[in-house]
Amino acid sequence: MGQNALPALDQESKLPQVETTIFTVMSAMAAEYGALNLAQGFPDFSCPKALLERVHQAMLAGMNQYAPMAGLPLLRQRIAEKVQHLYGAQVDEANEVTVTCGATEALFVAIQTVVRPGDEVIVFDPAYDAYEPAVQLAGGRCVHIPLQAPEYRIDWQQVKDHLSAKTRLIIINSPHNPTGSVLTADDLNELLAVVGLQPCYLLSDEVYEHIVFDGQAHCSLLSVPALRARSFVVSSFGKTYHTTGWKVGYCVAPAMLSAEFRKIHQYCTFSISTPFQQAIAEFMADATHHLELASFYQQKRDVFRAALNDSAWELLPCAGTYFQLARYRGFSERSEVEMARYLTQHHGIASIPLSVFYEQGCDEGVLRFCFAKHNDTLLEGAKRLKAVPFQ
Repeated sequence: MGQNALPALDQESKLPQVETTIFTVMSAMAAEYGALNLAQGFPDFSCPKALLERVHQAMLAGMNQYAPMAGLPLLRQRIAEKVQHLYGAQVDEANEVTVTCGATEALFVAIQTVVRPGDEVIVFDPAYDAYEPAVQLAGGRCVHIPLQAPEYRIDWQQVKDHLSAKTRLIIINSPHNPTGSVLTADDLNELLAVVGLQPCYLLSDEVYEHIVFDGQAHCSLLSVPALRARSFVVSSFGKTYHTTGWKVGYCVAPAMLSAEFRKIHQYCTFSISTPFQQAIAEFMADATHHLELASFYQQKRDVFRAALNDSAWELLPCAGTYFQLARYRGFSERSEVEMARYLTQHHGIASIPLSVFYEQGCDEGVLRFCFAKHNDTLLEGAKRLKAVPFQ
């Protein structure tokens, strides 16, 4: 070995199965082929001007140094007020609310906080792809339970059948990415019964909490005291205020869990952008900004669905989030990955194959499209999808 050569790695990869995320791959393909990007979940419109102005004002006021590790007190207070108003939960903002670098960091830290080597974590397929790598890095193992299509409901008997003495954590996601399904009050009662059989922690990914359609209410784990007592509940201002690039999220958990959560959080990011936190805290004073989000996105969902209503695409139910699933198996036998690439390269529209969210794959000819876009973009996207030939 030469004097300046690097030594070979003396261990195998900690995540040998992990590759570049499908979101990065499809967004890169969209850019390469000039396609409409309905793949990655971010808006193609700006956040409210008033929010941008508050960021500028905070910067000019000198709020450009480290924020407190747990988050600005005003922002944590506003989060606690929102939780009380929406879910009737009394939250101690000083000890139970932590501001994080987006929801992704919150999910990762929560998993590291409670999962130990040999533990089992129940996840529901199709599952958001950030869960399993975090579990593996903690030394745990995911137990995958499929949701029941086409509504993508949880089969609670299957959950009970998969419980074991090793079950340490159950990860819930509602409204659900990628399927758009939502949990009901009955689901929360079923979850209560489950944790009565096997005491374990709960991690509730609720980043789309304000995007629930058709008059339904979001059923947060924070609304049930017995569930809240064992839960990390994660949300995201990026989804709520159209600011995914700001990476500001938060975790609400009981004081004991929050204290352990913060031990890890302080060494991941320590603190989050101060002017962004200040601006969001001020913006939250007007609750209509998040209370009107459901009607805003329902209109976009309906525009996209109506434009595809007379097409060969089969639209699956969408009760929440800003994602629409569409099945194409009636006119093509391509695999989902092949179809996503084909649409990007030849029809100028990028999507996400649902199969990548399953442990073992589940190729039923379903793609996910993001409708957090201008209406003109959605109409053009539908036009391109309708032009796909039968084959």
